[in-house]
Order: sequence, then structure tokens, then C-alpha cells
Amino acid sequence: MSRLNLNFDFMSKRKLALTISLLLVIASVVLLLTRGLNLGIDFTGGNVIQAEFENRPDVAKVREIISGIVAKGAMIQNFGDKGIIIRTNEDTEESREAVVKVLKDNFSDMTVTGFEKVGPVIGSELRQQAIIGVTIALIAILIYITLRFQFRFAVVSVVPLVHDVFIALGFFSLTQMEISSSFIAAILTIVGYSLNNTIIILDRIRENWGSLSKKGIINLVNEALNQTLGRTINTTLTTLFPVIALCVWGGPVLMAFSYAMLVGIIAGTWSSMFVATGLLCEWQGKK
Repeated sequence: MSRLNLNFDFMSKRKLALTISLLLVIASVVLLLTRGLNLGIDFTGGNVIQAEFENRPDVAKVREIISGIVAKGAMIQNFGDKGIIIRTNEDTEESREAVVKVLKDNFSDMTVTGFEKVGPVIGSELRQQAIIGVTIALIAILIYITLRFQFRFAVVSVVPLVHDVFIALGFFSLTQMEISSSFIAAILTIVGYSLNNTIIILDRIRENWGSLSKKGIINLVNEALNQTLGRTINTTLTTLFPVIALCVWGGPVLMAFSYAMLVGIIAGTWSSMFVATGLLCEWQGKK
């Protein structure tokens, strides 16, 4: 598609696109303040129960049986040939005993081989590490792009990353989907993915920067977007298809990661094409 003589006027809609993005970010902040996030055991603490079976049942069957016992969704996964690990958000002894009892009532061949109580101190450390990790990544990106391009390019590159992260957080706050530690990996992957798309477009703008006085910033940005449109579409689709497959068939263990990636890819493509470039046009126009 990049070989075609495309001439879409993307920047004629830049103010509408920036307004939509601003409203989405504001809505996400409001959701985070009012509904919060449904933090999983990695962040809140809870019980970890390890059990073995003569004939190991299906994970979906175990989840169905204990769904009426635990207040929130449990994380259940197989280990070894006969074992199952159950992680619940409740950290009380009564909750653990209730889960063990209902399992023994349904599976007479079950043996509890161990349990562990994960305290909230670990959850606090994970939250701090997540915030520090994302902050360091954004600062490093800002410094690198300033040295590689220009300061204004750095700013308009970082703003979409914040935009994408807030939209992903807002989606999880709206749906109350449980967040596990894999969500942090997804957020950092989203930052890298969105930045890659944005840099490709900004690099083409930088290459054509010499003709700014002749073409004007609007035409220059539109030209860069049209020249990179084929690559943007190909990158988005080839990443989106496997992520959709994870959302459909990945199961509860990968749910937080796969849906965060899905929202992040869509938001990242939008922000690289409209937010970063729209902000650059407005900044240059004011100058």
C-alpha cells in the first residue's frame, strides 16, 4: 500500500481526533478514581493451594466448582502430571478451608500437598516496581528521542504512550477484569509497540523536514502518514491477529495480558497516527 500514490487528508480531522483522545483519557481517569482496578493475588495477597489428584480434573471444572466459594475469580493452572495450583484473592484461613472442603466433596482422590499465604506486602512491592518501571521507560524514551530527533518530537512521542496506558487502565477499570502481574508485561509491551509506530512516522517527517517551508506542516505530516500507511496497517494486522487468538483461546490465565495487548494495539495505532502527529501540527502551527 505504501507504493500507491495515497493522499488521505488525515490532519484535517486532527482536532476531532485529539478531542476524542482527550475525552477517553478523562473517562479513564474518572473510572480509575471511582471504580478502581480489580487487582489479582499478585497485588492484593491471598491463598495459594497446591493439590494432587489420581485422575486430574479439567481446570474449567475446578473453576466452576469453587466459583461459589471465592468472592473473586481464582487463578487455576495445572502443574506436573497430577497437580493443580489454585490462587485465590482471599487470604483468610476460613476461605482456604472452604475451598479445600468443596474440592474434597467433589474429588475424593484429591490430596492437598501444600499451601501458602501471600501477604499484601508483596503486592505493594509489585505496584511500586510497576510504577518505577513505566516511569523509567518513559524518561529514557524522552531522552533518546530528544537526542535522536528534536525535543518537540520527543514530547509528542511520549504523550501518546501515556494516552495508551491510561486507555488500557480505563478499559480494565470499566470491565473490572482481574489484573495479574502479566498485565505489567503487557503495559510495557504496549509502550514499545506504540513507540515503534510513532517513530516510523516521525522519522519520515524528519526526512522530509527540509521541505517544511514549501509544503507547510499539515501537508508534510499528511505526506508522511500516507507514505507509512502500508507499513502501519501491516504491522497492526500482523500483531492484532495473534492477540485476538489469545483473547479467544488463551483462557483465564492469559486474559489480562491478551486483552491489555488488544486494547493497547488499537489505542497505539490510533495515537501514533493522530495524537502524535496532531500535537506536532498544533505545536508547529503555534510556533
